[in-house]
Amino acid sequence: MEIIGLQSRKRRRALIFIIIALAALAVGSWFWLNSRRNYTGEIAAISIGAPPLESSALIYVAQRQGYFDGQGIRVAVRDYETGAASLNGLLQGEVDIAIPAEYALVGKAFRKEKVRALASIDKAQYFFLVARKDRGIEKIDDLRGKKIGLVTKTTAEFYLGRFLELHGMNSDQVKLVNISISQSADAIVKGDLDAIVSRPPYVSAIEERLDGNAVIWPVQSSQALYAVLIGRDNWLKEHAEPLKRLLKALVQAEDYIIHYPAEAKGIVQERLRVDGAYVATVWSQNQFSLSLDQSLILAMEDEARWMIGNNLTPEKQVPNFQDYIYPQALAAVKPDAVNIIR
Repeated sequence: MEIIGLQSRKRRRALIFIIIALAALAVGSWFWLNSRRNYTGEIAAISIGAPPLESSALIYVAQRQGYFDGQGIRVAVRDYETGAASLNGLLQGEVDIAIPAEYALVGKAFRKEKVRALASIDKAQYFFLVARKDRGIEKIDDLRGKKIGLVTKTTAEFYLGRFLELHGMNSDQVKLVNISISQSADAIVKGDLDAIVSRPPYVSAIEERLDGNAVIWPVQSSQALYAVLIGRDNWLKEHAEPLKRLLKALVQAEDYIIHYPAEAKGIVQERLRVDGAYVATVWSQNQFSLSLDQSLILAMEDEARWMIGNNLTPEKQVPNFQDYIYPQALAAVKPDAVNIIR
């Protein structure tokens, strides 16, 4: 009887294994068919500018898996050192769509630039303040009077300013040094700076190079960074149909990341030329999803008030950020992702 029972259990396990394998095959076939569905219309070329970060995972996955091709979109991705630089590239006609953080859009809204956000593709928590212990920095209050490197006029400046305010200080009580994010790593290691505000992949490398001499704090104060797709007003209106197909491809990429996280990490790892340990560490700091939330509007309003209060703009009125949102394309593709109060 025991032998019969054992054989029965083995058959059940084998059957369960077969069912799981068939289910995985069915899901994989669905992704394969949907990504390679023939598009018979005119092929649209779209150029995208962005910093090479995991926040662009949806773009990288859609490109690798052929989802853009399946929607009749030929996408070219151009790397910029920062998101703000990609937005400037957009305004200079270098790319059709930029992917900065929402803070860059706030600055352009104050200048009344004709640009709009059509979707957020990631919500991230990955900016950190890294300081040298040998400069007497053990706690946050020790930052007073210290030289802190960062890229000014970017979201890093806002995060640092808000971080200091929440700990009883302000930017006037430290010495801000404008430096590129790549150069700041060498500057703090050599001792030219006391601290820096940085992001992956630099933070872990700096910590390793400082070899126990680093103290690190998350500097975003729990406020998410939104990686947003931004285009010029006229261009967006003139490319309404290709934009919908672009977003459909990104919806497919979002589904792929959900169902195949290991493979998605591998795609991002190869694209960014980083190791698997790095990707595993930062993956949980991101929410890869297409959205247009009211929280995005609230974040930009908060940042606008901060810019006004710190005399970073001559304007005294917070812009109406609904004028800088283009919800039509996402509403047509993923309507439940648009949650903006109008």
